[in-house]
Amino acid sequence: MKLSEYFSLQEMTKSQTALRMGIDNSPDEEQLQCLTNLCLNVLDHVRSEFGPLTPSSGFRSPELCEAIGSKPTSQHAKGEAADFEVMGVDNKELAAWIANNLSFDQIILEYYEEGEPNSGWVHCSYKDDGNRGEVLIFDGKNYLKGSL
Repeated sequence: MKLSEYFSLQEMTKSQTALRMGIDNSPDEEQLQCLTNLCLNVLDHVRSEFGPLTPSSGFRSPELCEAIGSKPTSQHAKGEAADFEVMGVDNKELAAWIANNLSFDQIILEYYEEGEPNSGWVHCSYKDDGNRGEVLIFDGKNYLKGSL
């Protein structure tokens, strides 16, 4: 099933952990709509600008979130968030482009080390209503508000 021009439901729900543990990682209708909106409003634009990207984490069912040590209330569990990188693009540059060009709820540059363009990844969330436009950097211990 296609969610948008560039993304399928399969790639947005793929999880090695869910497969290994036999966890159903299928979104319900509301989560599916949120996932579709994330693809249409953020991920498609990123792919158009920078080229192919593969989400390392898209939708995660509440059970899967708990299995990996995340909260079942995560935006991933609502279908509102994805973690990703674009090969050959500095993750800080990628996060900054999104922050400056798209509507989003949160951008989190996670585990990024200055001077190491392939370090970490970008977490981006999108909601239909009430996007905060919040920019954060997570160093593995602390969330820092700021600009990229």
